[in-house]
Amino acid sequence: MFGAGCSMLVNTSCRLVNLTAHLRQKAGLPPDATIALLAEDGNLVSLEEDLKEGAAQTQTMGNSLLKERAIYVLVRTIKGEDMVPTRYESLLENLDDHYPELAEELRRLSGLSSAGHNWRKRMGTRRGRHEQSPTSRPRKGPD
Repeated sequence: MFGAGCSMLVNTSCRLVNLTAHLRQKAGLPPDATIALLAEDGNLVSLEEDLKEGAAQTQTMGNSLLKERAIYVLVRTIKGEDMVPTRYESLLENLDDHYPELAEELRRLSGLSSAGHNWRKRMGTRRGRHEQSPTSRPRKGPD
């Protein structure tokens, strides 16, 4: 899954180099973008490490890393430099809405605090309104 709820069915019985090139193209990413796939169970599958290990690895098949008939979210990997941790950016818009637990996992993998995010999310739902408890709400009488 990627973009605004887009999904695609891919044949994983192909070389990993071809699979990653296809995923980059479909997502509109440059050829040098580093990508990974985040499985529904929260497991991050790096598609780039095997490709960088040498010419022998270019023969690696996609089905050696990916489960058949599984759903994955396309993720862009942004390598950190000078003590900055690697960040993982979901290429599926509104990941929090579709898979909140996966969004939390990406924040954890990126070394981001989830407490600040949850605080902003809670405050955003209350902006401009005061919540009332059920007992303090005015009751409507029979008309």
